[in-house]
Amino acid sequence: MEVFFIAKVWTDNSTFERLEEFKYLGTTLTNQISITEEIKSRLRSGNACYHSVQNLLSSKMLSKNLKIKIYRTIILPVVLYGCEAWLLTLWEERKLRLFENMVLRRIFRPRRDEVTGECRRLHNEELNDLYSSPDIVWVIKSRMRWAVHVACMGEERGVYRVLVGKPEGKRPLEKPRHRWVDNIRMDLQEVGCGYMDWNGQAQDRDKWRTLVSAVMNLRIP
Repeated sequence: MEVFFIAKVWTDNSTFERLEEFKYLGTTLTNQISITEEIKSRLRSGNACYHSVQNLLSSKMLSKNLKIKIYRTIILPVVLYGCEAWLLTLWEERKLRLFENMVLRRIFRPRRDEVTGECRRLHNEELNDLYSSPDIVWVIKSRMRWAVHVACMGEERGVYRVLVGKPEGKRPLEKPRHRWVDNIRMDLQEVGCGYMDWNGQAQDRDKWRTLVSAVMNLRIP
């Protein structure tokens, strides 16, 4: 991985190099506060994992249910490592769905056309019907489960202070970037609850668990 030194930061007797990009605990961090490079890195790792088991996914000796379990237990966790903190754009959602559909087409194999008799690849709608589990983007939306844990933390916890804190200064005049809490609100809008104070609602774990279940059960046609 190529990195660039752009400045140094001194504190007490220690010196820290300032980088445009680096890895921390397996996650790619950039100075652009963007998750794009991390998702690209995750998809590369997912592709490598997929190619290592593609013979199993295309084997006629294994059932489709077992192949799905292989995907969900071996490949999917590699792609979604650290996804609780992701801020997804529509472009990134599309890339993730394209990857998942590639794997699912390997699992469910081409279908023979009833009219022409020729084999053809399955359409996205057909994959959605065959794959009964929430798709990859809705799995990411399970970050709402992590949100409730953060919201219920005490004010002395660093993670909670980062969540509710308001940095000094003003945001740029151009269209502001989405924040993590903005994605949580967008998830709630999907189930008609975008108006609510999600931080307050998260204090009731039972109600929040119901909301998470509703979001997770949404399907993309």
